[in-house]
Parts: sequence; structure tokens; C-alpha cells
Amino acid sequence: MKNYVDLLARICISFIFLYEAYDSIVFFKNTKETMTEYGITWQQDILLIGLIFVLILGSIMILIGYYASIGATMILLYWLPFTLIVYSFWNDPIELRRINSLYFMRNMGTMAALLLLMANGAGEFSVRRILHVLRLPEE
Repeated sequence: MKNYVDLLARICISFIFLYEAYDSIVFFKNTKETMTEYGITWQQDILLIGLIFVLILGSIMILIGYYASIGATMILLYWLPFTLIVYSFWNDPIELRRINSLYFMRNMGTMAALLLLMANGAGEFSVRRILHVLRLPEE
């Protein structure tokens, strides 16, 4: 049962970030405008393309279970600053503080899932495990 839950969790986690990458690609110009609103103006194109690459690569690594802990680390290095910049509810006006604190806590839960994946690995149903099992014995 644990192996099936690990697989389902990896699928759910990876789809969150694959959708984030898809949204950033489709709404590239809007994403750049949002970055400007939050004061991120240095090399926006390169930064955004790099972040999209990290999201796609990390998500695929998590999805297929090939070095999933490295993929989770890559995404965590993106997700933590993103959460602290975008949902800094402690700096928001009172009317926005409640909703942004809820989004902040949701993102913290997502980071907890990434940390669990980093600590426990991908589980039984992963490409890395399959490659390890399929190795031919040395003669």
C-alpha cells in the first residue's frame, strides 16, 4: 500500500509544478509583469526561462522517480523564495492578510511534501528502482 501512496503523492506533487511551468509559459508576458510588481527586474527573461526549466526538470524527476530527491531539492529552491516573496502576509494590509496567510500555509504544506520526498526517496515504483533491479550481474 505504501508504494502506491508514494507513487500517487509523486504524481500529485509533480503535476502542481508542471502546471506552474505550463502557466508561466502560456502567460509569459503576464508573469514578467508580476515579477516587476514584486521588484524582480534583473534579467527577467533569463531568470524566468531558467525557473521554467527547473520546474519542468524537477517535476519530471519527481514524476518518474529518477533522482526524485534532487528534483524535489531543485523545486524547493524555487518554491521557498517564491512563497516568501509573493505571500509575505506579514507585510500585507489587514484585508489581504488572511487570504495570503492561507496561501502561505498551503505552500508550506507543499514544501513539507517536498521535504518528505527528499528524506524518503521515490519508493518502489520508480525508474531508478527499475534500472537498479534490471542490472545484469557482473561476471
